[in-house]
Amino acid sequence: MSKAFVGIVMGSDSDLAVMADVAKVLEQLGVESEMRVLSAHRVPEDLVRWIADAEKRGCKVFVAGAGMAAALPGTVAAHTSRPVIGIPLTSAQSALGGLDALLSIVQMPPGVPVATVGLNAGKNAGVLAAQIMGTEHSDILKNVRMFKEKQAQDVLGKDKKLQEKGYKKYLEEKKK
Repeated sequence: MSKAFVGIVMGSDSDLAVMADVAKVLEQLGVESEMRVLSAHRVPEDLVRWIADAEKRGCKVFVAGAGMAAALPGTVAAHTSRPVIGIPLTSAQSALGGLDALLSIVQMPPGVPVATVGLNAGKNAGVLAAQIMGTEHSDILKNVRMFKEKQAQDVLGKDKKLQEKGYKKYLEEKKK
């Protein structure tokens, strides 16, 4: 890859469904991405090598998803000066249903920030990464603006339908 892109990384392929949402949103917004499975605990040297290599090849933003101890986003942030977005992931093994991951990612020490989205919020991480990329790429910024405009139109369309049909009929139709 020789042009600007977003690096997406997860510690396990069990996180793939959420991390795929990041890639899908980025594709929709015209942003190149690269996805890897590299655990901060199991293959830390490989992770650090990938971060450095990705930066050399044009990575401008990293998105890292992690559950439970959630060390991956912080580890990425410790090895780059690029923006890092952390996605806290829920886990069946978590006693706190993902709150442990959220707190681990959001409570980084001073000087090592990780922007944090909600639990399993791959779509929001993708939009945020595109917004960051849009500060340097007007075509991406235009795509983000169009995406947000479409969201607004969708909401207004739903409101119009609600006003025309009333809530009972609207709910009935939604169930079908």
